Amino acid sequence: MARTIAKDHDDKRVHILTRAAAVFAEQGFARASMSEIAKDCGISKATIYHYYESKNALLFDILDTYLSALRDRIFSLSLNGLPPRERLRRVIAECLLAYEGMDNEHKIQTEGIPLLDHKQRETLRGYQRDMVKLMGDILTSTAPQTFRNNSKVLRSTVMSVFGMINWFYMWNSNADSDERRAYAELVTTLTINGIGGLSANNPGSVTGV
Repeated sequence: MARTIAKDHDDKRVHILTRAAAVFAEQGFARASMSEIAKDCGISKATIYHYYESKNALLFDILDTYLSALRDRIFSLSLNGLPPRERLRRVIAECLLAYEGMDNEHKIQTEGIPLLDHKQRETLRGYQRDMVKLMGDILTSTAPQTFRNNSKVLRSTVMSVFGMINWFYMWNSNADSDERRAYAELVTTLTINGIGGLSANNPGSVTGV
């Protein structure tokens, strides 16, 4: 007979993911234990194992839930018909708004993803690649002559934009929505003006790539 699923199963799972992300972010994945996570969640160790067979399975679900939701949120934006600059601003703003309250999940990506198996890593990196491609397409539309024949410069520019976005949580994680939107405008302006400074004929000589 199949095991029935408790009505509060999803709520408990979300609670475990949230608290486990905090423990991993504070202690590091290697040092954190399932016993500590259970204690922090206010449940038994047996209950943790009812949901997750291992610490790696728990880590994967944290990152899979976080990154898939982030990717879906970005791709749900209505961007058709907007000028390139506005599309760029909206994507940057949505990333920053999605990061609010997700510092722990964001922090454990760097350490966590390499610890997972190949299939899991590819799943998570697939979400990241989707967002990188979207950003690359938007940037290319802002300056087709600069980027269409120079994939190295395009990639460097995309990574620079994500760098500005991703470091925001470290120095201004308590920012409210208005501050995040204002920062999105700043990053957009810096990016557009920076692209304008690239040489359309030989942008690699400007960037050093």
